[in-house]
Amino acid sequence: MILNWIGLLLGAFAVFGGALLEGLHIQALIQPTAAIIVFGGTFGATMLASTPTEFSAALKGILNIFLKGEKHNSSKIIQEIVGMANIARKEGILALEKSLANIHNPFFSSNLRKVVDGYDPNILREMMEEKIFKTEQINNSIGKVWETAGGFAPTIGIIGAVLGLIHVMQNLTDPTKLGTGIAVAFVATVYGVGSANILFIPMGNKLKKMGMIEIHEMEIIMTGILGIQAGLNPRVIEDKMNNLVGDHERSEGKAAEKKAA
Repeated sequence: MILNWIGLLLGAFAVFGGALLEGLHIQALIQPTAAIIVFGGTFGATMLASTPTEFSAALKGILNIFLKGEKHNSSKIIQEIVGMANIARKEGILALEKSLANIHNPFFSSNLRKVVDGYDPNILREMMEEKIFKTEQINNSIGKVWETAGGFAPTIGIIGAVLGLIHVMQNLTDPTKLGTGIAVAFVATVYGVGSANILFIPMGNKLKKMGMIEIHEMEIIMTGILGIQAGLNPRVIEDKMNNLVGDHERSEGKAAEKKAA
């Protein structure tokens, strides 16, 4: 989360700070008319290109990026699954029912419930794979909302620039109005290109990566649940899940565990 804030502030500071170092007054970059054209037009076009569910989820995604950030819970999930595997090995599959209420991950709890209920392993695998595939599609569509906004913003910035120049052409005989039209023209372009490359496209990429983390954790859970259902040794299940985890995730998980302790 901190990295997300640093990236946003650094990008904005580099653009506006560089302009100030060149001697440009900050007031010259504050143009309400240009902001209305670019951001109003961009959000309108993005709404039109998205479903209500996608757009609503994309707005919520902003909170996830800047307030929650991406979290690698793989280490914690593996420990939890190994604990369930030990219970199943010692007391039987039905003993897991008592632990279901303590599982906070909905994908984990709902599918472990299916194991307790005696679902066929092939059917259960198929159901989990379908859920993972659907979740991946949804996560990608949410990220694409902001990537779409990043595609619209520069073009609408150019539209704002053209409108500003039209205003200039209409007032060539009145020098007092020329400055405003020219300012709107150039600032609209800055708003469009700047917001696309500093905000919208990076947010879309970040949401996609956060979605990939969720999918990765679901794949780990699926491996663990199928191992429990097959009656594998808890150590074997742990090794199978660890094979899906990268070294950086393991280090992050250990760091989180030490901090919690």
